[in-house]
Amino acid sequence: METSAYVDAVVSHALSTGFFERMNKHEPKTAPPDGLTGAVWFASIEPVRSNPSLISTSVRLVVTVRIYCGMIQEPQDGIDEQVMTAVDALMNAYTGDFTLDGLIREIDLLGQHGAPLSALAGYLMIDKKMMRVVDIQVPMIISDAWMQVP
Repeated sequence: METSAYVDAVVSHALSTGFFERMNKHEPKTAPPDGLTGAVWFASIEPVRSNPSLISTSVRLVVTVRIYCGMIQEPQDGIDEQVMTAVDALMNAYTGDFTLDGLIREIDLLGQHGAPLSALAGYLMIDKKMMRVVDIQVPMIISDAWMQVP
């Protein structure tokens, strides 16, 4: 299983929405510039227990997609609107491209194997700059990821 391929697919998927100025494959260490910035990173991985096999193990890989937007922008009423529009576009894209173009078995959209696809908003201070952030947890089910050796 090449986990970087899954992160690359999520980054590419997010960029294809056209909402992001930039996408990182890591958490930024300095405050992103104005506009929407996204970042994708590994959150967790575990075997899928409801799909037992004696040959291979399917896994549930979760990545975090974080959206960043500076809080000192005008119009201020447009900050959440801009962020929510991007969140809606991503959630819709994950629902519509359920397999990330055939790379995975499915997005665990409704949480059949754990927590469902979800988004949680908050605030984060980076580099003395207040950011509006939304973390999207993207659970992916990958069939036959690990081979079992007798």
